[in-house]
Amino acid sequence: MPAVTVENLLTLPRVAAPAEARPRPVLAVATAPSGFEGEGFPVRRAFAGIDYKHLDPFIMMDQMGEVEYQPGEPKGTPWHPHRGFETVTYLIDGTFVHQDSHGGGGTITDGDTQWMTAGSGLLHIEAPPESLVMSGGLFHGLQLWVNLPRKDKMIAPKYQDIRGGSVKLLTSEDGGALIRLIAGDVAGHEGPGSTHTPITMIHMSVNPGASVTLPWRKDFNALAYGLAGFGSAGTERRPFRMGQAVAFGAGDSLTIRADEAQESRSENFEVVLLGGLPIREPMMHYGPFVMNTHAELAQAFEDFQAGRLGTVPAA
Repeated sequence: MPAVTVENLLTLPRVAAPAEARPRPVLAVATAPSGFEGEGFPVRRAFAGIDYKHLDPFIMMDQMGEVEYQPGEPKGTPWHPHRGFETVTYLIDGTFVHQDSHGGGGTITDGDTQWMTAGSGLLHIEAPPESLVMSGGLFHGLQLWVNLPRKDKMIAPKYQDIRGGSVKLLTSEDGGALIRLIAGDVAGHEGPGSTHTPITMIHMSVNPGASVTLPWRKDFNALAYGLAGFGSAGTERRPFRMGQAVAFGAGDSLTIRADEAQESRSENFEVVLLGGLPIREPMMHYGPFVMNTHAELAQAFEDFQAGRLGTVPAA
């Protein structure tokens, strides 16, 4: 699991929650069901089983892979529409190519992120490059859907290409974890992602036996998802592992601990941390559209069928 790393964690800025911070308790732990998306690549629905009131402003997150493809096996998605939210694609292993009808696009590989604001609507496609299809190889990543408030649902589409090298790297108080800050603010450190809906997104590698306690905005929700390995959440040490999501309650700090023994394929406990400012508006989600009302969903489908969300660019 390469993503972005450093040889010596002790050279990085250290972050820790203030001593007086109130720990966030664990409200729920849920196991992600497995399925298939697009042309047939395997996914885990990370937040299935978590009540939406704990997710807002996040809509869903898919863990794509981890899968070792044989030659000819890598798959992607066909052209499809979106409206009313943002997609965040974070690639840990492998290579993915994005193209959209608004002119955005690019190639991401180990540790890169593509941030697409669908806004008023567009068409896009995500697929492995031909070289990966021919050779096969490891593929592992995440796609997160972030809701937009009513006032921003119909803004112009936007595309951000966040290289892994621009991610803010931090460590815990004792140097026992690598903290990759992709978006948001932690203890005065800012990630490179520019967000319409205020959020924090972190990929953290926690050494066996190490514990991390981060300051967390009071007005944000808090979620964790296990990408690999075993550990626990909260000061109560609620166990969770790869393929499980954790919803936290209210508080000023968030604690993750790695078990002393990890699985053979991952030396560390790999965790994604998410926090966001709840929108607290009606959310209607159907297929590739996320709006506030059924009428707006119907309008999105009508606009798509009429070609108003864009056209597939000529090859």
